[in-house]
Amino acid sequence: MSEKFSSLTVLMVSDLARSQSFYRDVMGFQVTDWWAERGGLQGVALKLFQAAESADVRPNARPAGGGYAVDVQVYTETWAQLDALYVEFRSKGAVISVEPVVYAEGGPWKEFVVEDPDGYHLAFGGTDGVPGGA
Repeated sequence: MSEKFSSLTVLMVSDLARSQSFYRDVMGFQVTDWWAERGGLQGVALKLFQAAESADVRPNARPAGGGYAVDVQVYTETWAQLDALYVEFRSKGAVISVEPVVYAEGGPWKEFVVEDPDGYHLAFGGTDGVPGGA
């Protein structure tokens, strides 16, 4: 028996309308009352919930040893796709909290990170191994 499963990430947000606008207008997601999805990104889907109190909004903390926090990891199939997303997001005013970087280990792996209005960090990355970048 072959079963298919899917998942999504739930984000508690301080201002639902602001978050819906950000994910629609800056990140290019299709946003409804229930979901925020972007096709072509290996099934990326978010559920945005209005937090009752600001303390309910809890992005992951930065690791004690340094580096940066990630709340949602998005995989791209090619570095060309990754670079195009970077240009698109930057042109729409996204806060890029980590500029594109290539890590030799793991592929090599290339990644950048966007910060949403509540401080959640979405990392976009992939391993097609083509040198270069944005």
